[in-house]
Amino acid sequence: MSTPLRAGLIGAGFIGSVHAHAIRSSGARLTRVSNSTPDRSAEAARRLGARAPAESAEALIASDDVDVVHICTPNVTHAALAEKAIAAGKSVVCEKPLATSVADADRLVALAEQAGVVAAVPFVYRYYPTVREVRARVADGDAGRLWLLHGSYLQDWLAGSAETNWRVDPAQGGGSRAFGDIGVHWCDLMEFATGHRIKRLVARTSQAYAERPTSDGVRPVGTEDGATLLFETDRGATGTLVASQVSLGRKNRLWFSFDGTEASYVFDQENPDALWIGGRRENRVVPRGPDTLASAEGRAYSRLPAGHPQGYQDCFNAFVADVYATVAGERPDGVPTFTDGRRAAVITEAVIDSAKNESWMEVPA
Repeated sequence: MSTPLRAGLIGAGFIGSVHAHAIRSSGARLTRVSNSTPDRSAEAARRLGARAPAESAEALIASDDVDVVHICTPNVTHAALAEKAIAAGKSVVCEKPLATSVADADRLVALAEQAGVVAAVPFVYRYYPTVREVRARVADGDAGRLWLLHGSYLQDWLAGSAETNWRVDPAQGGGSRAFGDIGVHWCDLMEFATGHRIKRLVARTSQAYAERPTSDGVRPVGTEDGATLLFETDRGATGTLVASQVSLGRKNRLWFSFDGTEASYVFDQENPDALWIGGRRENRVVPRGPDTLASAEGRAYSRLPAGHPQGYQDCFNAFVADVYATVAGERPDGVPTFTDGRRAAVITEAVIDSAKNESWMEVPA
């Protein structure tokens, strides 16, 4: 493996630029960028500081100056591109959803394992130091018995009836939008931080608008604006989740409360530098910092002193650094892999089936 690592980026929209910043932050080289057309690839290579554009996604994957392929394209293209990258012997960072079907996700997990390549999905909210602090405290038993796990993930970027995006179309985004796009982040974070696994759920989906504009006129919306879940876990807790992309004023509010018999822990992604700890006699707000968090796990990802905000890009930088460390043979804890991407596909399928059938669904382990 060359040093420094060489990365290729397929897709150069908002999330592609986030990946590009994280690649550079890790000390790797962004050698190739592929966008939707050759002209756009050339523009993206200049804008993102890549060494050169690639003629196509396939050409990028085949390039001998690319060690790791980052896939940041519309959802329905993920599985095919990831499969090609694995076949080329490249490590892969694939945006979620890993695949729009459980069968495709199963196949990708098996192929990555057979090829022995590092394969990761950016569930980057795991990399907030305050989330790592919650995880460590729960593992140490400080919460007592967790019995209620609840929260929400709210956005408003589709709050207007004239707003639209390729994700609205199930042919490009998959059968679930609000849950498949952001609800899976909350579920991954809950299972990662608590060790609980959703074993059973009932879901309802809803739309704020039945129609949205497309390139050829106004069309019925084929995916949900919001999803509501009630679930049970394998460790005896119950929980709820509300996911919405049409909640005015909420830009990216991933919020949870994990309630135990001895303590409750509350995290808010719009205010991530503070961890709220609820107790019977007093409540505490712990600021994020290497000298304020109690756990080694939380301190390890707290790169700045308290009062100096760390945010989403910092989490992404830490995620990519951990993925690249894994490529180099290290074993950082908590790197989200294709197995976690498959888990998200399994839960998404259960949500879709439950909403369709108006019934409880078992979630396979």
